[in-house]
Amino acid sequence: MEEYESLSHTKWECKFHVVFIPKCRRRTIYGAIKRELGTVLRTLAEQKESRIEEGHLMVDHVHMLIAIPPKHAVAQVVGYIKGKSAIHLARVYSERKRNFVGQHFWARGYFVSTVGRDETVIREYIKRQEEADTQLDQLGLWR
Repeated sequence: MEEYESLSHTKWECKFHVVFIPKCRRRTIYGAIKRELGTVLRTLAEQKESRIEEGHLMVDHVHMLIAIPPKHAVAQVVGYIKGKSAIHLARVYSERKRNFVGQHFWARGYFVSTVGRDETVIREYIKRQEEADTQLDQLGLWR
């Protein structure tokens, strides 16, 4: 069985595939920005207790597989990462690059999809959980 993350009263595995783009889909993620942006995005995710497990920076979009604890909303974490990274890029690169759009580096919105378990695995878990509950009832431990 895979290792799950845990909070004080929760075991969890919440992973999301997230894609977002620069404003006007400009081809601006290259060179020095690309090298630095990966580190910046990972650091920002860690500040929200999240972890980027996989990531790929294309010239006109970003793909991430990110694990976000259930106590944080996906929109909150992605908004934080996009906002703070735009501020960082504006501070570092706005004076050097012509046509840089400043603190509005990323376009509004993003794509997100859950990365879940196979349906058969879920069905087996539910079946076994019902059996476990029945055994606890028989032993008188479930009250």
